[in-house]
This record gives sequence, C-alpha cells and structure tokens, in this order.
Amino acid sequence: MLLKRLELSGFKSFARPTVLEFTTPITGIVGPNGSGKSNIAEAVRFVLGEQSIKSLRGKRGEDLIFNGTPSVSRQAKASVAIVFDNSKRALSIDYDEVSIKRIVYRDSTSEYVVNGSRVRLKDILEMLSSVHIGASSHHIISQGEADRILLASIKERRSMIEDALGLKIYHYKKSESERKLDKTNENLAQVKALKKEIEPHLRFLEKQVTKIKQAEQFREELKNLYKAYFEREAFYLDSERKKLDNERAAPSQELSVVEHSIKNIEQTLRLANEEKQVYLEIAEIEKNIDHARKRKDELSRSLGKIEGFVEYEKRKLTEEEHKAVEKKDIIVNEGALTEFRASIGTINKEAEHEESVEKLRAVINNIFKITETFCEKLINKNIGGALVTELKKTLESRRNEQENLEHEMERIKKEESELLEKRLQLRHAVEIKAGKERESEREMFALQNKKTELRAVLNLIKVKEEQLTILQLDFESFLKEAEALIGAVSYNQREIVLPEERSVQNERKNTIIRIKIKLEEIGVGGGEIIKEYKEIKDRNEFLEKEITDLEKSAESLTNLIEELAEKINEEFKVGVQKINKNFQELFMVMFGGGKASIRVITPKKQIKKDESITSDEEINSGDFEESEPEEGLDISVSLPRKKIKGLMMLSGGERALVSIALIFAMTRVNPPPFLILDETDAALDEVNSRKYGEMLKNLAKETELILITHNRETMAHAGVLYGVTAIDGVSRLLSVKFDEAESLAEKTT
Repeated sequence: MLLKRLELSGFKSFARPTVLEFTTPITGIVGPNGSGKSNIAEAVRFVLGEQSIKSLRGKRGEDLIFNGTPSVSRQAKASVAIVFDNSKRALSIDYDEVSIKRIVYRDSTSEYVVNGSRVRLKDILEMLSSVHIGASSHHIISQGEADRILLASIKERRSMIEDALGLKIYHYKKSESERKLDKTNENLAQVKALKKEIEPHLRFLEKQVTKIKQAEQFREELKNLYKAYFEREAFYLDSERKKLDNERAAPSQELSVVEHSIKNIEQTLRLANEEKQVYLEIAEIEKNIDHARKRKDELSRSLGKIEGFVEYEKRKLTEEEHKAVEKKDIIVNEGALTEFRASIGTINKEAEHEESVEKLRAVINNIFKITETFCEKLINKNIGGALVTELKKTLESRRNEQENLEHEMERIKKEESELLEKRLQLRHAVEIKAGKERESEREMFALQNKKTELRAVLNLIKVKEEQLTILQLDFESFLKEAEALIGAVSYNQREIVLPEERSVQNERKNTIIRIKIKLEEIGVGGGEIIKEYKEIKDRNEFLEKEITDLEKSAESLTNLIEELAEKINEEFKVGVQKINKNFQELFMVMFGGGKASIRVITPKKQIKKDESITSDEEINSGDFEESEPEEGLDISVSLPRKKIKGLMMLSGGERALVSIALIFAMTRVNPPPFLILDETDAALDEVNSRKYGEMLKNLAKETELILITHNRETMAHAGVLYGVTAIDGVSRLLSVKFDEAESLAEKTT
C-alpha cells in the first residue's frame, strides 16, 4: 500500500485547495520559515484522527480553519483528504483506492468520510491500525520532536515501539474486549443487585403470616408506649407553662415601674426645654426609637411563632416521609451527592474565619437551605403522595413568610441604628447643658436601656409560649392519630417524679412511629401476598439464569484478553530483538562505532511528587513515590571515545542521531506505508547529513518518505521537491523538478 496524494482546503494557512502528489520513494517539502510547510505534517495527523488540538498548535477546532487576510476571506470549514493505493488490500476495505477525509467546522465539530461515506472515528482508527499507522504514531515526526522517544517515559516508549511493530490492532481488540467485559460485569452487577434486592422481599413474604400474628402484640406495646408518651408530654407542657408564667411576673412588674419613671422624666424634660427645638427633636427620635423597638418586638414574636409553625410542619412532613421511606429504599445519585458535599464544603471554608454572628447565622441558613433543597429533590424523586405534597407546600409557604419577616427585622434594626446615631449626634450638641437636665437625660437613657432589656426578656418568654403552643397542637394531633389507630388512649396527667431528657421522649415517639408503620405493613391481605410471592419467585429464578449466562460470557472475554495480552507480549519481545539488531547497525553508521540497545525493564512504578517521569536517569533520584511494578523500555547507548552515564548527558546533535537511528531501526522491522520527517535533520552537521541521506536512500526501498527540510544534502535525495511559499498570509505550493532542487536549496538556506 502506498500513499498517493494529500488534498488540503482551508486548513490553517492553505486557504485554497492544494494537492500534493507522491509519485517517488522520497518526496521533499522545502520553504522559508513561516511559509506553512509544517502544516502539511499536521494536516496528515489531523486527517488520521488526531484529537489533541494542542498538538496541532491550536486551542480550539476553529483554530485549524483559515481565518482570513485583508485580501482573502476566511473559510467556514477546513478539510484534509489522504488517498492510499489499496490494490493489495492492505486496508480492510474492498476498494483499489481509499480516500480518508476529515472536515472541521467553526463550531469545532468534525466529520469523517471514507470514499464518500460518513463513518465514525473509531472505524477509521481500527482500519488504520491494521497497517500500524495513526495520528500520533512513530511514523509522523513533527518539528522539534526528533528526540521525543528519548525523552518519553519508559511506558510511553514501550507504546511507541508497540505501534511500530503493528501491535495496535491487538490493543484495539484487547480494549474492545475489556470494554465488553466491563459492560458484562456492569450488567452482571446490575442483575445481581436486582436479585439481591428481591431476595429480602422473598424472605419478607415468607414471614408475612408470622408478622400478621404479631400485630396484636404490636398494638399492646403501642398502647403502653402511647400512655407513657402522653403522660410525659402532658406533664412537660403543663410544667413549662407554669415556669413561663413565673418567669414573666418579675420583669412585667419591673417594666411597669420603669415606664412610669420614664413618663415622669419626659414631663420634666419637656417643661425645662419647651423653647429648645433640639430637645423636641430628641424626644421625637425617642418616640421613633420606641416605635421601632416595639415593631422589632412584634417581629420577634411573629418570627418565634412562625419558627414554631415551621418546626411543627417539618415534623409532620418528616413523619409522613419516614412512613414512606420505611417502605422504600432511596437511591442517591453519586454525582448529586458529590455536588452536595462540594457545596457544603465551599460554604464551610468561607465561614472558617468569620466572627460576625449575623454572617455566621446567614451561613447556617444557607447550609440549611442547600440541605433542604438536596433532601427535597431526593425525596421528590423517591417519595410520592398527596399528603406529603400538601405538607411541602405548607412548609414552603411558612418558610417564605419567615424569610419576609427576617427581611423586615433587618430593616427595622437598620432604622433603629440610624435613629440611635441621630439621637447621639443631637445629644452631643446639647452636652454643654449641665445640672439636673443632664442628670435627667442620663437617667432617661439608663431607663430606656432597662426598658429595652425588659422588653427583650418578655419577648423571649412570648416566643417560648408560642413554641409551647405549637407543641400543644402537635400533642393534640398525635393524640387524635393514636385514637384512630388503637381507639381511646387513657393516661393520667400527674406529676412525674423521675425527670428525663427530651431526647428520650423523642426516641419514644420515633419508636411509636416505627411500630405504626409495621402495623400498616402487616395489614396486607393473604391472597395478595401469595400471588406476589409467586411472581417474585419466578423473577428470582430468571435472574439466576441471567447471572449464569453473564458469568460464562465474562469468563470467555477474560480468556480472550489474556490471550491477546500474551500475544502482544510475545510479539513485542521478538520485535525488540529485531529492532536492537538494526539499532546497533545504524548507530555504528551514525557514530562510527559504539553500542546501542533497548531492553525491557520492570521497575517499580514511580510517580514524581510534582510531575511524571521524563527520563531514565530520574528513576533512581529519590523524588518519587513507589507503586505497582510497570513494564517499560530502557535505552542504553555507549559512544565511541566518550563516556556517558545516561541519555540526558548527550548533546542536542547526539540525541538527534540516536533518535534517528532508533526510529529508522523501528521502521526497518515493520515498515509503515509512509514516514514523515519534519526537520529531523536540523541539528546535523554536513558529515552527519550525508550519513543521514544514505540511510534515507536505504530506508526508501521499504517505505515511502516525505521529508520537510532545510538541509541541502537531504534535498538531494528527493525525487520531487515541493516548495511552499507564503503570499499575503496564504500558503502556496510549487513543484520543482530534481534538476532545479540545488538552486532552490541555495535560496532557502
């Protein structure tokens, strides 16, 4: 199979349709720097399926499309087509000529066409792997990548050698088998999960009759729990109510005295300052402050009340959801859970050094809302029911009302702060007044503060009373539910001698709820249970058969993967031996002696703390963390008349020669249809350029060579030279006959 031609249109600097015909074993491409000749090598990589735009010197797909110049309009798309002679049917397609075309559009989407028919990238990669060529393989050496194989990690180096030996097709088959095995294992896990899911239900159905007999015992236990719960709850509500009454008496009486004193002092100040407008303003501000505080107190009570309602509605909703959740497993999506944890973590980091109580409260509210939203989404996905929906709507309404009250409270606080500031400014203006008037003002200020404190205490007591009212409603609702379930509940509202924590009462209530749910589950009819049991049993037997079939399939795929891995390993070792032989021969030609070899090594896989391994010398440096052993390739060279300890001690020219020798050795073992060398001879002097040229002549007998070069010695070996020029930012192609090559080389060097 031979490369016949390359067709470019709108690709990078090639704005106009351009065709390169490859009719000789060696084709040279020359041109000044910046003319776009390296774009030809990138075009080949692009059409063969390269997915890394960065490796094509771009950031987005549209960067590969000609972007226009003042004289030439930009293109809407770019296309590259590569045409092969397939008369020997090297490619698995029944055509004498195979054209592979790739088109990229401005939105970065691509499409692939083979002989006029659209195909997937996967189809192209599999087809090309049979002749060991691809977008990033060893047979396309881009500018500046001549020593890439030397600088690569041992694992990457092995991959390059495997590509050169034509083992990629086995890797594709192995990857496809692994993908199928993963899918089979996934299906197997799903079937096993389904079977595991229904097995408890089978056991549940078998024991259902026994559970029905236990229903009476549950009801008796429930009566005892209800009695204990209602006795404790009634005593708690009564004692808390009396406690609040006692707490209210003293501050209420003291507030009355303080307010009377304030009225007396206000009367005194009005009489003493009738002609002073500033005192009137202060008095007006005091009234406004008092009004703001009253409003704040009212809002505090309203907030306390609405918080109680919210807590009540939440408990009701939790109970209903708890009933439903007891009957149904909730499946949590891993992505949603990760996103939820990330959101909470971000808020937590933001609040780590926060000291403001108001801001911390806002952070807590934010965490609460995120948690509620996550739980609501999760429950909405798994739990239904008209009652739950109605309770959610009621709770949402209460929360909206609570949020509005909080906003109003913030506004009143700000208004009160502004009034206090204004009052302070006015008082500074009259500080020159002394005696009884100032003493009265100080006393007034102290009394106002005392009044505020007393009102705050009373407001807190009112909030507790409103919360107690919510608990009373909850108590009455729970009592009605108990009467509906087990009939009238008798309990004695008496003084409890042995006190206990509220958590014990809450746990008692949760136990009651769990027993209620069990009673509801037991209330299923016998005939329906038998029918359901038969259906579940039949499904369980079907799943067992599916598991057996999937396990056999997984075993078959595992054996195939092992066989492919063994075949890859065997052919790889044989190929390394052949490459070593050619590598040594070519190395001696390039350096006039010395030794060079590659060998398979299996060091412990070591990963740099800051970056990946880039050279063999760094393996034993100590800056690594050990992991599992990993097989790779080591390159060993010994130069004549020079001692070196590793590849990194080679000069730039020496690395280029070693790389060229290794690349040509790989190509000899399993020649690809073509080899593109983009300025790999740039670092060579005149003597080594002649050696390089002789090696090209020998290599051209086995594979087609496309050389992008500035080297006159290299040009001399080309049968056809293509010259690339750039006019007004647009690359143009000129073909030059061999007898004109020398004069062109002189102009371009």
